Order: sequence, then structure tokens, then C-alpha cells
Amino acid sequence: MIEVTRLNGNPMVLNSDLIKSAEASPDTMLTLINGEKLIVREECVEVVERVLAYRARLLAAVARTLASYGDIRRVASLTSIDLSDQANPPAPSQKRSPDSDR
Repeated sequence: MIEVTRLNGNPMVLNSDLIKSAEASPDTMLTLINGEKLIVREECVEVVERVLAYRARLLAAVARTLASYGDIRRVASLTSIDLSDQANPPAPSQKRSPDSDR
């Protein structure tokens, strides 16, 4: 969810997964996947930055719960994030098997 501002100054929270496209004409018009169009005060670049920041926060929250770097790579691949520029990926942590507590 990202916060944007309507032209009348009222803030609103928008599910960023519903944004199909954003265009400046000259105001920023967001077209949602259902065809609805929203005109907001933020520039396209700012909307994109907010969406990326939101998704990065989600990925970081998921990464904190995963046991290994391989799991993080799988989640990143699902979100289309390129981790190939990682010079020194962390060593894989050892997962505990369900039987190890017995």
C-alpha cells in the first residue's frame, strides 16, 4: 500500500498491485487494472519510488523469516528482483529438520 494525494489535496492509500500504468499528462494519471483512472499530485517518478520502497519493505520482512540465502533467492525471483550483483552472498545457514528436536 502506498499513500498518494488526490488533486483536491486529500490523501489516499492505494494498493500498489492494482496500478496498471502511470503517465504524466501533465498531471500524473494512474490507471488501475480495473480501468479506473486516478489523478494524483505526485509525479510518476515519486509514485514508482513509493511502490519500489513498499515492495522492498515487504521483501525485507519476508527475508527476515527465511532460513537460508537460497530461500531469499527464491522469493527474489518471484518478485523479479535481480540479486546477481551481490558480490558476496551470505553463506547458507543450516536448516533444522523437523526430526532434529526428537
